[in-house]
Amino acid sequence: MTKAQTPDGQWLRCDGCNEILYRKTLEANFYICTRCGHHFRIPPQSYIEILLDDAELDELDAGLSAKDPLRFPQYREKLKQARQKTGRADGLGYGRARVNGIPVVFGIMDFRFIGGSMGSVVGEKVARSIRLAREERTPLVIVSTSGGARMYEGMYSLMQMAKTSAELGLLRQSRIPFISIPVDPCTAGVMASYASLGDVIISEPGALLGFAGARVIQETIGEKLPEEFQRAEFMLKHGLIDMVVQRRDLKDVVARILSMLLPADREETGEPGSV
Repeated sequence: MTKAQTPDGQWLRCDGCNEILYRKTLEANFYICTRCGHHFRIPPQSYIEILLDDAELDELDAGLSAKDPLRFPQYREKLKQARQKTGRADGLGYGRARVNGIPVVFGIMDFRFIGGSMGSVVGEKVARSIRLAREERTPLVIVSTSGGARMYEGMYSLMQMAKTSAELGLLRQSRIPFISIPVDPCTAGVMASYASLGDVIISEPGALLGFAGARVIQETIGEKLPEEFQRAEFMLKHGLIDMVVQRRDLKDVVARILSMLLPADREETGEPGSV
């Protein structure tokens, strides 16, 4: 079949092995290549369907949107385009949900929104999700995918690293579990702040994780980097994350971890209580 005869969007090429795959086959396999196991990037709604009971997220603050505090050139237009593309006001959604019957506060980033960058709104929503988890004594689960801080907001963006990290410090003092799930790609300011501060950090096979880009690091230290540097498996080997889990198994693994971290009466009743 020639390219002209191929139905638009029905076939996808795997970045792992270059195999041409039928979209419906991929959908049935959680967008994991049936030949090499490569995990395709998927939108936030897919993670909601994979992780949450009945794919239901009671989203909060959905209309919270960024301003243009620095009057950065073309930033307003980029925000407008991102909102039209994703149907979201900004790059993160959060709210109440359940994972195998266990109540959680769940957050999900959208890489399609200006590269999942963390500006003032994304940082504020992360902070609000942490506060909600602390107030209701409910476990926190956040799926993060990001290129880092949003340069269009300058210092406003960088301060979100400190704000979210400080909020997580209070959550830990309250002994409320936080499961962080950084997925491909999760880099720079997000990976250098809340995404790497989970009580348990889970990623997917082959996910790109790290702070600075590999080329920048290599040029800075003047040495050749190890093979598969900044991939999830490398991070696991060196203790920077706790687990690498196949996408199809994410929900069961998260539920099992929560079951171990929560008191038995809390898990059964779903009521707030000490953790």
